[in-house]
Amino acid sequence: MAVHRKPKQHPLTGPAARTAATLALASAATATLFEGSGHADPKLTPAQVKAKVDQLYQDAEVATEAYDGTKEKADATERSLNELRDEAARKTQQLNTARNALGSLAAAQYRSGTVAPELQLILSSDPKQYLDDAAMAERAGDRTAVAVSGVQKQLGELDRLHTTADGKLAELRAQQSTLRKQKSDIQSKITSAEALLAQLTAPERAAYEQPDTAPADTRASRSADAPRAPIAAPTERAAAAVSFAYSALGKPYVWGATGPSSFDCSGLTQAAWRSAGVQLPRTTYTQINAGSRVPRSQLAPGDLVFFYSGISHVGLYIGGGQMIHAPHPGAPVRIAPIDQMPFAGAARPA
Repeated sequence: MAVHRKPKQHPLTGPAARTAATLALASAATATLFEGSGHADPKLTPAQVKAKVDQLYQDAEVATEAYDGTKEKADATERSLNELRDEAARKTQQLNTARNALGSLAAAQYRSGTVAPELQLILSSDPKQYLDDAAMAERAGDRTAVAVSGVQKQLGELDRLHTTADGKLAELRAQQSTLRKQKSDIQSKITSAEALLAQLTAPERAAYEQPDTAPADTRASRSADAPRAPIAAPTERAAAAVSFAYSALGKPYVWGATGPSSFDCSGLTQAAWRSAGVQLPRTTYTQINAGSRVPRSQLAPGDLVFFYSGISHVGLYIGGGQMIHAPHPGAPVRIAPIDQMPFAGAARPA
């Protein structure tokens, strides 16, 4: 009986094998190409980079103003804490003086053989326990009672100071923790913006850093050494503030800085008006409430001009639709048109 066997399969050899291998390699290469294309990030256009960077810088400025506000509070808390500690040190010295006086009184009584038990207690290792017992103080003689009452009052004041100082210290530590988080947030946004800017060519980066938006007659004034006409400001103080802003042209933007070598936006306006003898609050959202509000149609040199809905940027108006401001990291203090950003309001400090 014949046995029917399935023919044995032989591997491809020769031309057929080479053809199959070529097709397989081509298929794998095509698959890899499409897979890579599907996951690659599309290259951003310069306009898209600008939009993203502008948003990051605006977000960083919002965070910077929050940081400035927290820093102002933390500085005030630290000053208050130091004052409390100084007062506590003075009170401690006064208390020690009073206790020494009681010691002298006790010594005098001892020499006369009549040491009051109350003095024995007050000079013991735990005088506060005794001083809290008013009944025992009342049994002391007149002179002793006055001294004991004085020490009791000083102990109470010292205890109050220590309690208040402990509260201020806890408040300061919480503020410092917030500052660290805000600082990290700001630096993260600035780092992201710088990474995007690194994608631009040198000419594109230069165009972003030095926008040619100011009129020709003010472009030259971006330099701190550029000549300028006398300032036609409504008051001497406003003129002094504008003059200071001109002197700051070309200085770098550094978030949290108030001069004299670098500034953030509200730090520049605060420093400018401080040079005129006017103390402005630290942040944009508090500076807008300093002085009187001014409509855009009535702006005068020295006015503070604010931008964005969150009042996150401020500049110093110099007339002709122009301002001096500290724009963002990488861009020095410069002159710019006020219509460069969404206008939010204006204030006249003096």
